Amino acid sequence: MSNLRRMVLHSFKKLHRTRQTVFEGDMRALAAARLKINEEFKKNKHVTDTESIKAMIKFGEDVETELRTQVIQAREVKPGVFEARITKETLKLDNIPYNDNAIPEMDSGGSKPCCQDKLISK
Repeated sequence: MSNLRRMVLHSFKKLHRTRQTVFEGDMRALAAARLKINEEFKKNKHVTDTESIKAMIKFGEDVETELRTQVIQAREVKPGVFEARITKETLKLDNIPYNDNAIPEMDSGGSKPCCQDKLISK
């Protein structure tokens, strides 16, 4: 088996394994993701250009990373209360609460230039 074919199969299997982890317990999402993965691989089955195949493999790896680190499942446990299933691989960023009373810093030199100023001066 060629190395390129092995890479394609590895990408295919990894996407399916990630799908099973991310959407665990959600039969509708599992089925939809399975259909989409299979559809995309079948759609590109005829591609023979090595560089195109490598680009698609890279895209598949990027999609797998996004699924694994960015997608969370939430379910409603009682009206208005949701429980999120966050895994150890889920990317967690600092959450800065919105402050309605925040005052934007003003530059001591007066007002800041605006991109619209260029349009007005023409």
